[in-house]
Amino acid sequence: MRIKKPIKFFLLGVLLVVVIVFVWLFVYQPSQAAKISWGVDFSQKHSQNLGLNWQETYLAFLEDLSAKNLKINTAWDLLEPQKDKYQFADLDWQINQAQSHQAKILLVIGMKTPRWPECHLPDWVKTLSKQEQQEEILGLLQTIVLRYQQNQTIWAWQVENEPFLSFGKCPWRDDSFFKKEVALVKSLDSRPVIVSSSGEWSAWFKEASLADVVGTTLYRQVWMGWLNRSLPYYFGPEFYRLKSDIIEKIFGKKVICVELQAEPWGKKLIYDVPVAEQLKLFDHNQFLKNIDFAKSTGLDTFYLWGGEWWYWFKEKQGDDYFWQTAKSLF
Repeated sequence: MRIKKPIKFFLLGVLLVVVIVFVWLFVYQPSQAAKISWGVDFSQKHSQNLGLNWQETYLAFLEDLSAKNLKINTAWDLLEPQKDKYQFADLDWQINQAQSHQAKILLVIGMKTPRWPECHLPDWVKTLSKQEQQEEILGLLQTIVLRYQQNQTIWAWQVENEPFLSFGKCPWRDDSFFKKEVALVKSLDSRPVIVSSSGEWSAWFKEASLADVVGTTLYRQVWMGWLNRSLPYYFGPEFYRLKSDIIEKIFGKKVICVELQAEPWGKKLIYDVPVAEQLKLFDHNQFLKNIDFAKSTGLDTFYLWGGEWWYWFKEKQGDDYFWQTAKSLF
């Protein structure tokens, strides 16, 4: 059966569009940003879970790595272990140390902040109703922002972590309430509010409609639970650049990478994975590939995810490759 010419031309047109889009997203290489700002992510709780002295680790970020850009992930259960009884000593120390080392902080605040289980609720909050929990969250945000309102070491607030993504052990997700959180922070302080999202599975439109700056994650080797195996992402660098260009043109918002994979992602938490398995999931070569890939996206700001692990590998395993490789970036 012969295909009629109009149908043939239509099919050829569709094929051409598919080829162009494929080349644009997965083959074409955008130019590297003229200047890239490298930062590192830090979690006090994660450091402790790795068996590290968290203060020693944090100082190593500032003094040995010479990192000048830190993303600090607060944990609600550490800040307010009892209702209305805040413990700011540890966070004050982190901010003061950054200030004395002329570093800048992106502070992540809210119920859902990075590192498993994502939602770090104090025990006393877990028995409250959803409405009561939300009232407490607004109180938490207000208390933090007002406390550091005059501290210019903090250059931006990240409100929650990937708020539109259902990930982690969280009691609920409420997009309408998240808008209230962002509005509250903006009413209290003029510094930028960052809203973060998955780099691979979000178009960033919802985030950009609320944020001053959009924060993306960037992962290259991920654990696919439904397949029970680790697999690479095949998105090309232009995939991220194209989306960031769209966000900039439509919303006038900048996109930065707030979580660049620089550690293994496996079936279990990293502290429960044997070292040999960790290196199968994420070896020295993968680290270099991720750095090179990040550079090729054209984005100009990256916070590396995994600094505590590099330090653990250096101090506990006698292998400083990851640490020294990262050090060369700062």
